Amino acid sequence: MRNKLFTLLIALPLLALSASVFAQTSPIGSWTTIDDKTKKPKSVVEIYETTNGSLAARVAEILHSDRGPNPVCDKCDGDRKGKPVKGMVMMWGVKKKGDTWEGGQILDPATGKVYSVKIRPIEGGQKLEVRGFLGFSLLGRTQVWVRR
Repeated sequence: MRNKLFTLLIALPLLALSASVFAQTSPIGSWTTIDDKTKKPKSVVEIYETTNGSLAARVAEILHSDRGPNPVCDKCDGDRKGKPVKGMVMMWGVKKKGDTWEGGQILDPATGKVYSVKIRPIEGGQKLEVRGFLGFSLLGRTQVWVRR
């Protein structure tokens, strides 16, 4: 009986630790986006799970913009045209595939262009590699976002 209790006392913290490590390797959460050219923080993006199980992301806060503190998506098409970037859903339809999440799309609010996207937690889930591309993943650009 004592051995079972001892084993249980040892196992519970390990299970809690493994659950927290798993949670950190998920892209769900708040991220500071870093401009791949200037290396400066641009915005805060909140990645969340949708009702169909895919991931999406919305802009929660603008930290720096060449178009002022409240930029609008003036180069976007359709429903997003002229709408504030803050609060905008800018990534959608992303699904887990192995160590990455892919198959969705991401909007660049500065250009209004929509790209295919692949995201992958790195550095123990403290950073997120975000690759936007057209056609093949080789033809694109990568940003590294930092967990908040």
